[in-house]
Amino acid sequence: MMAATVVLSFLLPLAGTLLLALSAGRLGARMSVIIGVGSVGLAALATARALILYPGTPETITLWTWMAVGDFRPTIGLAVDGLALVMMAVITGVGFLIHLFAAWYMTGEAGITRFYAWMNLFVFSMLLLVLGDNLLLLFLGWEGVGLCSYLLIGYYYQKSANGQAAFKAFIVTRIGDVFLALGLFLIFRELGTLNIREILVRAPQLWQEGGTTATIAALLVLGGALGKSAQVPLHTWLPDAMAGPTPVSALIHAATMVTAGVYLIARLNGLFLLAPDVLLLVGIIGAVSMLLAAFAALAQTDIKRVLAYSTMSQIGYMFLALGVGAFDAAIFHLVTHAFFKALLFLSAGSVIVSCHHEQDMTRLGGLWRKLPVAWVGFLAGGSALVALPLVTAGFYSKDEILWQAMAAGNHGLLAAGLLGAVLTGIYTVRLILGIFHGQPGSDHARNPEPGSSPVTHHLPLVVLAILSSFVGAWLYPGLDTLFPAAPGEGTDAGHTLLQLLAIGAVISGLVLAGWLFLLRGNWLNQLVAQGCGRRLWSLWHHAWGFDALFDRLLVRPWQLAVTLLRHDLINLAMNLPALVARALNSGLVRTQNGRVRSYATVMVLGVTIILTVMALAAGGAP
Repeated sequence: MMAATVVLSFLLPLAGTLLLALSAGRLGARMSVIIGVGSVGLAALATARALILYPGTPETITLWTWMAVGDFRPTIGLAVDGLALVMMAVITGVGFLIHLFAAWYMTGEAGITRFYAWMNLFVFSMLLLVLGDNLLLLFLGWEGVGLCSYLLIGYYYQKSANGQAAFKAFIVTRIGDVFLALGLFLIFRELGTLNIREILVRAPQLWQEGGTTATIAALLVLGGALGKSAQVPLHTWLPDAMAGPTPVSALIHAATMVTAGVYLIARLNGLFLLAPDVLLLVGIIGAVSMLLAAFAALAQTDIKRVLAYSTMSQIGYMFLALGVGAFDAAIFHLVTHAFFKALLFLSAGSVIVSCHHEQDMTRLGGLWRKLPVAWVGFLAGGSALVALPLVTAGFYSKDEILWQAMAAGNHGLLAAGLLGAVLTGIYTVRLILGIFHGQPGSDHARNPEPGSSPVTHHLPLVVLAILSSFVGAWLYPGLDTLFPAAPGEGTDAGHTLLQLLAIGAVISGLVLAGWLFLLRGNWLNQLVAQGCGRRLWSLWHHAWGFDALFDRLLVRPWQLAVTLLRHDLINLAMNLPALVARALNSGLVRTQNGRVRSYATVMVLGVTIILTVMALAAGGAP
């Protein structure tokens, strides 16, 4: 019974995609919404039933053998365990709420059938990724997610900038995908299998801890994870992905694509434990990404770009947890982050549509009375984002990450996490004040048109607001038995002190934000308008200049090489004999002009030349 339910939840979004994609535009907007939202809603119900029926022991559902090449026989098989079910619940549950909200957000948009076809395919690809029992099937879902992100980010393809953003996301994530593919080749060559459970059994038997092979394999897998989860240095695509519709941003940045790298490392935890240096590198990259993104978020004026850098920062927290071996804590934060980040993006979408697609904070303000539902959504989601103590889901998951970093004895990562908490409080308060308080900065903000749909607009925001509270933390089942013991497991020594430090960091960030933006706003504006303050603010606004750096180091040299090789030099060399033969032929053709006088002249010249050569040769003979 459970197997059939899991397969149903897996196939329903695919069925929705096929119905929409093969309709050839004959479906109306209403029917497209019903199919698009309904298929994911039914998948969420099937997932809920699978959670109820799950016996507590992992199961594998083999549908058929995919291919058979010698001993290589990968299957279309679904591996169902606690981690897969948690990921399924997040993907289908949060995905359904995003699909439902999109029915309000996309009202009147052209191409609604295409929109829901790609959204359904996105959900199906992510389910394939988390349910695949082997890395080849996982990689198929991995690539499917990348393809759908390209299609959805470039949904408004009429503007060239949107197409360029989609292309950038596709190319940057493909760089990581190449590393992952190389990792799969190495794993299969060394272990003889791509089945995930067999890999976790064979790797400790055949590889030494800290050995070269294990380290290289882990590094290659990490390369793939960095691309999908937008961590330094493969992070530059994420802010530009805001070019797509806001529900797309919510789906990519909350429950699906950016969490794929976290899931991959957690799923292959045994491989990374054999490469402790790489595991530490995961934590360091997470800490660096967290802080760089948090500073960048401080200097953005576009609502969605602030949330994009916030996503990168929160994924950095998850990588930090993975880096200290706290795999369960990373998945815990993945779940709570899906709740409050989806809430923030959908609330941002409500503001953007209500204010006639205005999303620059400098042109907003004073909206808290006019858009009360969105305001409450931002308060609930922002509170969870900053980890407001005790009442929000984010507090419990972040506390677990910081506690595990402390228990692991990695005080550098702990300090980075605490500093990240302070910065999160500052940019979150700035975001909420800039949108909802102060004076309106434009006519769009003075005359908003709030959404009035209680089902498609209000319901997703209300449900996500509830899940962003402590209720969301209570719903997480805990996956301790699936992962190796975390550093802090079995002891609470120092945990209370850590909680006090974390609470102090959160409160410090909120107080500092209030002081800067409410009491010293004019001074702050003057500070960032001149001198070093202006240069620093510009550096943060341009996200530390990574795009400019990559443009100079990679893009421009590539464009120069393309220009130089536009006329292929090797091809020209291969064509040279043909060109010479053609030139000689052209010359000979001109001699055949049909004129007797010309032929006689040529004959006389030829005879003269022959006789001259013979005379010279005879004169030089002994």
